[in-house]
Amino acid sequence: MGERKAYPSDLSDEQWAVVGPFLQAWKARHPSVSGHEGRYELREIVNAIFYQNRTGCQWAYLPHDLPPKSATYYYFALWRDDGTDQTVHDLLRCQAREKAGRAEDPSAVVLDTQSIRAANHVPAATTGKDAGKKVSGRKRGLAVDALGLIIAVVVTAASVTDTVIGVRLLDKVVEYTPTVSRAWVDAGFKHDLGIHGAVLGIDVEVVKRSDVGGFVPIAKRWVVEQVNGTLMLHRRLVREYESRPESSVSRTLWASAANLVRRLTGTSTPSWRDPA
Repeated sequence: MGERKAYPSDLSDEQWAVVGPFLQAWKARHPSVSGHEGRYELREIVNAIFYQNRTGCQWAYLPHDLPPKSATYYYFALWRDDGTDQTVHDLLRCQAREKAGRAEDPSAVVLDTQSIRAANHVPAATTGKDAGKKVSGRKRGLAVDALGLIIAVVVTAASVTDTVIGVRLLDKVVEYTPTVSRAWVDAGFKHDLGIHGAVLGIDVEVVKRSDVGGFVPIAKRWVVEQVNGTLMLHRRLVREYESRPESSVSRTLWASAANLVRRLTGTSTPSWRDPA
C-alpha cells in the first residue's frame, strides 16, 4: 500500500493475509498479466474494488492514490469472467463456516429476492418492472446458509418472477454446495419451485409470515433479510449501476467477501455515519 493514507475500506495486513494467498496463487497461474495493468499490486486492486463497492463512486471518481479505472476494471472484469471472484468468495465462506464450528458446506439454505432501481444508463434490455413492488430495474436473488453466508447469487430483470429466480438459485446451490437438502422460502415462490427442488433432491418449505402485528422476525427467513440489509452498507449495491447483470453478481460477491474477511479477522469497517 506504500505511504498513502489508508481508507476505511482498505484491507489491513491481517485481512490481506487471509485473502492475499488466493489471489497470489491466481497471479502465479497467469504470468501473462503484465504491462500497465500488471504493475499494480493485487492488494491495491482489491482495495480499489472495496472502496468503490463501499462508497458507490463512479469509475472516473476513484481516488488518484488508488489504481486507476483502466487497471481496476481490467482485474474486476477478468476475475468476473474467469470465476475468480466466485472462487475466492467460496473459499473464504468455507473458512468462516469452519471457524464457526460448522462443516465446510451447509445442509440448508434460505432464498429471497430484492428489487433494485436501475440508474439511467443501465441497458433497458436487461431491466424490467417489478409489478408488485412498483420498482423498475433489476432483481437480486440470494441463497444464504444459516450463518447468513451467501451460497449463490442471481441477478435478473425485475420483471422476472421469484419462482424463476428460485429455480436458478437452486441450480447454483446444487453446483456449488451439493450437500444442501433443504431450502426455506417465502410465499412469493410458487409450487413449481418445490417441484424443481424435489428433482434436485432439495425439500423446499414455504415459511409464512406471522399474524402478530408489528415487527416480528420470521423464523428461518430472518437471516436472509439480515444479509440484504448488510449488503446495503455497500452503496454500490443500493442502486443498479452495472451495465451487465454478471457485473452485479460480481459486485455482490466482492461485498460479501469483504464481510467474510472481517468476520475471519474479527475486525470491522467504520460506517459513514458520524458516531457523535
